[in-house]
Amino acid sequence: KKKITRELVQTVLARKPKMCSFLEWRDLKIVYKRYASLYFCCAIEDQDNELITLEIIHRYVELLDKYFGSVCELDIIFNFEKAYFILDEFLLGGEVQETSKKNVLKAIEQADLLQEEPKTLESKPLVDRLRFI
Repeated sequence: KKKITRELVQTVLARKPKMCSFLEWRDLKIVYKRYASLYFCCAIEDQDNELITLEIIHRYVELLDKYFGSVCELDIIFNFEKAYFILDEFLLGGEVQETSKKNVLKAIEQADLLQEEPKTLESKPLVDRLRFI
């Protein structure tokens, strides 16, 4: 797995900035887009549409930007589970499940609130917790 990843990364990084964002690699097509220092790559099959995949990458980056402020490498490194969660809210089984950025961000916000709720409950005295239950 590491060898394949390394090979793909080297292939994408070796390409010049003005080159097309699509390339044939093994039995797949690779669609990638660079945003500042971040590269986003998708491997798709021959029958899949490259332009739609490029748009999906762009929408995902927009969602990351909205959530993190201007997303950077450190946001993804230290919050990779949140980046995956955003991707899961946006895509399901490799297909777009929600096209509305507003709805995706609302679902993420609700999940964040649910995550925070147990913390606020634990910080209350036992008597208050019993009343809450």
